[in-house]
Amino acid sequence: MIRPGSTLGILGGGQLGRMIAMAAAQLGLRTHIYSPDAGSPAFDVAAEHTLAAYEDEAALIRFAKAVDAVTYEFENVPSATAATLSAHTQLAPNARALAVAQDRLVEKSFIADLGIPVAPFAAVANEAELDEALSRIGRPCVLKTRRFGYDGKGQAMIRPETEPGEAWRAVGSAPSILEGFVPFEREASVVAARTASGDFAAYDLCANEHRNHILDITRVPAGVSARTEQQAVDIARAIADALDYVGVLAVEMFLVTGDGGERLVVNEIAPRVHNSGHWTLGGAATSQFEQHVRAVCGWPLGETRRLGRVEMQNLIDHDVDAWERILTEPGAHLHLYGKAEARAGRKMGHVTRIFAETT
Repeated sequence: MIRPGSTLGILGGGQLGRMIAMAAAQLGLRTHIYSPDAGSPAFDVAAEHTLAAYEDEAALIRFAKAVDAVTYEFENVPSATAATLSAHTQLAPNARALAVAQDRLVEKSFIADLGIPVAPFAAVANEAELDEALSRIGRPCVLKTRRFGYDGKGQAMIRPETEPGEAWRAVGSAPSILEGFVPFEREASVVAARTASGDFAAYDLCANEHRNHILDITRVPAGVSARTEQQAVDIARAIADALDYVGVLAVEMFLVTGDGGERLVVNEIAPRVHNSGHWTLGGAATSQFEQHVRAVCGWPLGETRRLGRVEMQNLIDHDVDAWERILTEPGAHLHLYGKAEARAGRKMGHVTRIFAETT
């Protein structure tokens, strides 16, 4: 157990690292941020920081020895970085969770092997394999790079009229995965936490709307049946247990409706606090950031009870210019990330709006 007064190391200095650090401070912990970006907004709220590359082994070792445990805010941590840190301090979530989440083919295979529904998929290493995969999966479908894709980057939609070679070039001719298109009614996600002892807690399933491939609005409750809600939680627990996971994770899903019923198809997992869980900051008894700190420090998990009907909206680019008006809104909780410059697609903050439950 990491006790109050200890130092939690955080790999990554963006807004997620910043909010983890703020939650840790509330619990009497010091934080030490490690990031290669001199403009990291998490630096502003941490007791210490290290400005160094993720490949700098000497700096990583010094960092590891200066903290009592390490966690991270993003899943594309180099495997060598995770190995170095694990050799010198406690790392949570573990390196296996990173490895599974970093490769879409490994991730899809892992989830499917658990008996959890996913879209039809096939590995694609070249144009010939793309043609063969298309003949099996059909169109429409989505070609995605196996690694380093987020917010719609590294993806190409293949429709009946699409030339496969164009899609292949659009993803940089990189090792990829072809996924069958899921005719979903809405996108959803569940954010949950697990401790090293196996204790588990999940927040309510939330519904997500994207704009230009970036999460725009999250709403809770998701408006699904109690059975579907429970299925989402069961899926998250099965994944967390199979990974021997420690910390907060998110499972992104598609809600498919038809023949009078609902079913969930898993899209991907994120081994970290997640944008769709920002509603918990003000909207739940325990925020996902505090929950993550509790889990990685070996503390009891907090209550996940929702405090009303909640809507979270990302402030992207110049959406943030409305900060003054947002401050006048009853029930609105504004969170700004301290980033110096607004630019296209950049998340500058978010606002959580809490409403009374309706009957």
